[in-house]
Amino acid sequence: MNHNLLVGQSGGPTAVINGSLYGVVSEGLANPEIDNVIGMINGIEGFLADHTIDMAPLKENGELERIRTTPGSYLGSCRYKLPENLSDPVYPELFQKFTEKEISYFFYIGGNDSMDTVSKLSRYAATVGSDIRIIGVPKTIDNDLVLTDHTPGYGSAAKYVASTVREIAIDASVYDNKPSVTIVEIMGRHAGWLTAASVLARKFEQDNPVLIYLPEADFDQKSFLASLEECFKTKNNLIVCVSEGIHDKDGTFICEYAASAGVDAFGHKMLTGCGKYLENLVRDRLGVKVRSVELNVNQRCSAFLQSETDALEAAQAGAFGVTSAISGETGKMVSFVRKSDKPYVMECGLEDVNLICNQEKTVPVEWITKDGTDIAQAFIDYALPLIQGSPKLPMKDGLAVYAYRKPEK
Repeated sequence: MNHNLLVGQSGGPTAVINGSLYGVVSEGLANPEIDNVIGMINGIEGFLADHTIDMAPLKENGELERIRTTPGSYLGSCRYKLPENLSDPVYPELFQKFTEKEISYFFYIGGNDSMDTVSKLSRYAATVGSDIRIIGVPKTIDNDLVLTDHTPGYGSAAKYVASTVREIAIDASVYDNKPSVTIVEIMGRHAGWLTAASVLARKFEQDNPVLIYLPEADFDQKSFLASLEECFKTKNNLIVCVSEGIHDKDGTFICEYAASAGVDAFGHKMLTGCGKYLENLVRDRLGVKVRSVELNVNQRCSAFLQSETDALEAAQAGAFGVTSAISGETGKMVSFVRKSDKPYVMECGLEDVNLICNQEKTVPVEWITKDGTDIAQAFIDYALPLIQGSPKLPMKDGLAVYAYRKPEK
């Protein structure tokens, strides 16, 4: 019997999710305990439809090395939610397929919902006495997984946010003779880690962005307008950064003031439009020039603004997961343990995935200052090490060369 490794990616991609894939695959191919490394095309959903790929040829033809710096999910993704009831027939179907493909190790690279999948599979494995070792490798630009200092993907997204907001601020300062407001809407439903990263854009004290709003603090529209008027006393061009999930004291999302929000397959409200709503509010109430900018998917797909620290840690997490599984670990998620800020030292660890899935780590309230409009130095000390360095990308004709897997029809 072979001992094969199965790996998949799930949820929204990041700039370095393929770095984790590289870590899992390269370590798996190099380890004599593992016979074959198999990729799931489009995660669990694709695996159920028998869509898989042999990963070994990618190392032989050099594609695996290109995957490392390629954004997006090379294997494709899904948002497939396994049933809560472990007696559902999908579970024996999955494990029968594991048996047929001689799977001994299962790796899922993803965020909170993906760790839910890891939890359910590992719990089902225990109920049927399966010896498959199941490991979660973290991924999310939202940085909202508990029991880990941070997550692969966050550092690069934070670097993108800080860099882009700095550029927007410089652009807005060109015409400094009339008052203007630029509202930057940043991803973050319940956790404001990405929006908090906009504070890194400041070049000096009282620089833009002048106001930063996270979903961890209630948003009051009257106070917002008053804060803008106060800022106009010392500066004409104001940059305001807001999380997509900011809400009022009653829990109503600000975007819902404009229109009803839909829901995704997991029941999460799909939030868009708070920046546009606030743009119209400022125009109507203050009568100044105003525009809104939604950073959208660029936050997670910009390879040119990858953090080298993030890229290296993503690959490290994948490789550490493989060595942990081979040593007998299962039902765990790879975690990051920070040993020091200066110098920055991080080590990989393991945490029980059942304590992680369906939980959410938010920005500490003590890091949110000035009545919910600013970010403390403690966050800056936390985030700065994560955005350092820039990986060297392979280039041709002035453009980056990325790995590409032709999608199946």
